[in-house]
Amino acid sequence: MQAVIACIALLMFQHRSHAQHTALSEHVVLISIDGFRPEFYLEKEWPSPNLQAMAKEGVRSLGVTGVFPSVTYPSHTSIITGYPPAVHGIYYNAPFEPDGQTGKWYWESELIQAPTLWHAVRENGMKSASFLWPVSVNAPIDYNIPEYWSLEGYGRIEPMREMENPKGLMAEMELNVLGKLNEKTFNGDYLNREDRIGDMAGYVLETYRPNLITVHLIAADHFQHSEGREGPMVYKSIGAIDRAIGKIMEAADRAGLTEKTTYIITGDHGFVNTHSAISPNIWLVEAGLMENQKDRGDWKAAFHTSGASAFLHLKDQDDHESLEKVKEILKNLPASTKKLFRVVDRKELDTVGADPNAVLALAPIQGISFSSATQGPIIKPAVGGTHGYFPDFDEIETGFIAWGAGIEGNVEIQEMKLVDIAALVNQLLDLSMELPESTYYPGMIKK
Repeated sequence: MQAVIACIALLMFQHRSHAQHTALSEHVVLISIDGFRPEFYLEKEWPSPNLQAMAKEGVRSLGVTGVFPSVTYPSHTSIITGYPPAVHGIYYNAPFEPDGQTGKWYWESELIQAPTLWHAVRENGMKSASFLWPVSVNAPIDYNIPEYWSLEGYGRIEPMREMENPKGLMAEMELNVLGKLNEKTFNGDYLNREDRIGDMAGYVLETYRPNLITVHLIAADHFQHSEGREGPMVYKSIGAIDRAIGKIMEAADRAGLTEKTTYIITGDHGFVNTHSAISPNIWLVEAGLMENQKDRGDWKAAFHTSGASAFLHLKDQDDHESLEKVKEILKNLPASTKKLFRVVDRKELDTVGADPNAVLALAPIQGISFSSATQGPIIKPAVGGTHGYFPDFDEIETGFIAWGAGIEGNVEIQEMKLVDIAALVNQLLDLSMELPESTYYPGMIKK
């Protein structure tokens, strides 16, 4: 019996040794900067010393092609699964609700229809942590503060506290590093939120040493929406984001983990300044295909807007007559209106991996966005910036940096896709995930 036990122990040791030998990194910190643009680390005028140093010393991309629509929740789910929306099932920020939009978003991880990096980490006997990552409620994460709010209003702390794992994690961090969190000290309208998220991730890395940490920082997105791409608060937000990343790096250094930790900095989309908005549902109301009601009334077709774009849904998927009526409406629009967008047909939606339930989509040109309004002028003024565009031009691309354990130095990637990030994490942590749509680039890895 002792010989058998000794043999089993040897095999377990060999397995652990193999895992330690093949894993290029012990800790991966995957940080998403919402609204992250490559110029934030490629151009020196942006206040981002940490980002610029990592980009120079490690791997940097000139641009990352996202998903359609290029909005937060489908994009983050593509990062964490390596699949486009058509496969992972998170099609928009908010699902299309046939009886009218209630305000709910895709919060719960059970809605994801593909394996995630969090699943793979747990299956490999490792631990993960996550802070404000979209679609992470109830995810298989050991230390989790998910992005979540109640329908009573955005920004309240208590809904996130109710969904935390383990219970008491936020209170523990408040006591040890954060101070009391409330609507003033953790508020997306102020840059203190980025500081607190950096403190959260740094505390858990230093204290519990998870193998994968996913972090979502929102300030750049928030202020680009209100001020556009070059607003004064956008510059300040990049400084705050860079400081938050520095806090995580310092925590790794204090814990003696710097040489064992890899940082991947990416985003979900770029940004476009807007000046005008189109309300396509008004065309459908005028044609009798839906009503100007919160629940759409007796509707047959409706556009679901997601960021700048709009996706056509039918009450009856086999209602070819209503679909042809919508196509006829679009065809007969004045030339001055038709030039502001293009129609994305079902074949192209399949190619790009968009919502399989939409029968077509409208993709606007830069500067134009689509609105969900069902009354008022068809075209009205718009201010600030937005995203959600078809991902086929530079301004809507996001960024990518990899630096630290296992990462090659001074490598420039001209083109890559958002779904490719999962393959890099998979390689660094030796997770053995099957990722047929996520491309691994060996040139990123230290020889």
